[in-house]
Amino acid sequence: MIWTIVITALLTTLVVVISLNFATPTKQLERKIEHRYAVSDPQFRREMGVMLGPSILPGNHVTDLENGDEIFPAMLDAIHGAQHTITFETYIYWSGRVGKQFADALSDRARHGVKVNVTIDWVGSVSMDEAQLKEMEDAGVHVERYRPLHWYNLARMNNRTHRKLLVVDGTVGFTGGVGIGDPWQGRAQDPDHWRDMHFRIEGPVVAQMQAAFNDNWIKTTGRILNGAEYFPPLQRTGDMDAHLFISSPAGGAESMHLMYLMSIAAAQHSIDLDAAYFIPDELITKALVAARHRGVRIRVVTPGKNTDSDAARMASKAGWGPLLLAGVEIYEYEPTMFHNKLLIVDRELVSVGSTNFDLRSFRLNDEASLNVYDHAFAERMTKVFEDDLIPTKRYTYETWKKRPLKEKLFEKFILPIKSQL
Repeated sequence: MIWTIVITALLTTLVVVISLNFATPTKQLERKIEHRYAVSDPQFRREMGVMLGPSILPGNHVTDLENGDEIFPAMLDAIHGAQHTITFETYIYWSGRVGKQFADALSDRARHGVKVNVTIDWVGSVSMDEAQLKEMEDAGVHVERYRPLHWYNLARMNNRTHRKLLVVDGTVGFTGGVGIGDPWQGRAQDPDHWRDMHFRIEGPVVAQMQAAFNDNWIKTTGRILNGAEYFPPLQRTGDMDAHLFISSPAGGAESMHLMYLMSIAAAQHSIDLDAAYFIPDELITKALVAARHRGVRIRVVTPGKNTDSDAARMASKAGWGPLLLAGVEIYEYEPTMFHNKLLIVDRELVSVGSTNFDLRSFRLNDEASLNVYDHAFAERMTKVFEDDLIPTKRYTYETWKKRPLKEKLFEKFILPIKSQL
């Protein structure tokens, strides 16, 4: 009898824990946002600045970095040049050559008196070389693992930090899609080297990046990093308007979901989307179809057969029918894993960062995205987007209808858990 009670209690606890991890924020959008104004309309910026949190700041400069050959040297150069502080948050930190380079660089600056604070997601760094972690800690780097496996974290195990933020001396920031791992090395030249982008940022918006790092640092340590070493006066470095905003289920926010919906609703001419994981929900699907009916050209690039998640690819394709029928152009990138996260609307707005175009990013992960409101930068990123279109294959409605029966059956099993992919 006693064992029956104990087993029942354990099973009940397990069900409750699993249910809590599948739970989504209480604040959820339920209705499509209507088209009221264009991206170029001052009202659009006014509402984006208040709806998403931080204000849009003028005077920034953003440089795109293509693939590991450009990204890692730029990040490491910034770290090596740090004089006062480094704050670094990432989801992926794997063992290997790249992980060692970053561990060595961060440790070196800490030994020279730089205050180095690092947040690494526990799940994303499970395969991290513990010797690298010890090297950093012994050198004086303050390393925190985000939400490690403890009994008091069980209800939040599914909430990971997916943010990619590096801020040096409070003046230079980096964000984008790259993790600290060897697959990101190179120039996307073969299936072993992923295609991705990262961005170097200077100007007043870097303070918002520092504040974003503080968000999870406070959750993890209960301490705030402030003072002039972290938040120095920042001068204009360019002519780009930008803001960096965050989302987290802990705050019940849907900032990323809202940003995509508002941007799609405002589009008048074009939407170009790079999506490493393209699993739109019903609201976004309706918004994209409505945009097509307004005459907006929509092009989407997603991973092809070279993907790190066949399940996500299957879940993605299950919902493509209405989009393809409406005339949304979907292209599969063929050479290697396509890990870009990029949105360009009407060649006026560019959104980049860690956010994937899926329910996990919208509702379960901690994410950070940078919106840049600058026509010249949007033109530059459109060129990058169109270069990525060259090695793709267009996926048609006819192809979708004729996809193999085994794919359709697999979709039936995977769709109920698509928010977890």
